[in-house]
Amino acid sequence: MNNNLPLVSIITVNYNESRVTMDLLESLRNLSYKNVEVIVVDNASPNDDPSIIKKTFPEIMLIESDENLGFAGGNNLGVKAAKGDYLLFINNDTIVPEHFLEPLVETLQKDTTIGMVSPKIKFHWDPSKIQYAGYTPMNKWTIRNHSIGYHQTDDGSYDSEGETASIHGAAMMVPRHVIEEVGMMNEMYFLYYEEHDWAEMIKRAGYSIYYQPKSYILHKESLSTGKNSPLKTYYIARNRIVFARRNFSSKYLWFSMLFQTVVSIPKNLITFLLKGQFEHLKAFFSAIYWNLTHFKLSK
Repeated sequence: MNNNLPLVSIITVNYNESRVTMDLLESLRNLSYKNVEVIVVDNASPNDDPSIIKKTFPEIMLIESDENLGFAGGNNLGVKAAKGDYLLFINNDTIVPEHFLEPLVETLQKDTTIGMVSPKIKFHWDPSKIQYAGYTPMNKWTIRNHSIGYHQTDDGSYDSEGETASIHGAAMMVPRHVIEEVGMMNEMYFLYYEEHDWAEMIKRAGYSIYYQPKSYILHKESLSTGKNSPLKTYYIARNRIVFARRNFSSKYLWFSMLFQTVVSIPKNLITFLLKGQFEHLKAFFSAIYWNLTHFKLSK
């Protein structure tokens, strides 16, 4: 341990993927930045024995939750145990290179007005292709944003660091003092949109969100929930509206809900119906119904 370096707490959540998580931990063992603690939160995996993680990597802290707390809740459980000056939240389905941490820590050290920073994210299946190089602002009508550089070749065109509209939950570093000031992720989301909501909370506190391409990770993407599962359909549809309700001004929220009612919701319902995707149809309807029956949202 190098006490001249600030301590970084690396937090990852495991759910039925101990072998996948151990691939990440193996890459973390090779980090050139040595002042780290690694915290693995098992989200009450029903079909997995997370004890193998601790047996294979005795240096890590393993926290076993009694229930599945979702992405936000699982990470928040890790926050409560973390001692670091900087907290890195990273998906368990990622692989990191040796010098991954230094640019992120240096970014936050040099500019204390930055509240969150994400590295460049590339696809594990093809490291020449980019998944994330920053985000566009959230569209006030569709409640969607777009990953800059998505599926583009990593040819140097996306190597300019700077402020961006939102953070990527697959890898995001946040200073401890920012979390203490703003609070942790809202656990109501459970899955999806929680990192965007957190970024908005942090921006409202006066901090910026930053993209740092001097660092990168490789992301296997959507292993826990599946790329096209009804569970994913439910939480994305539900939380898209939740995000708008929590973060849009009254004027923009009115426009957004009008667009959802007249265009987006009918389009999705018809698409699922015509494709015979009845489980997705049920999940989507349940997501809309949840918002109609939950008038008060938690802070």
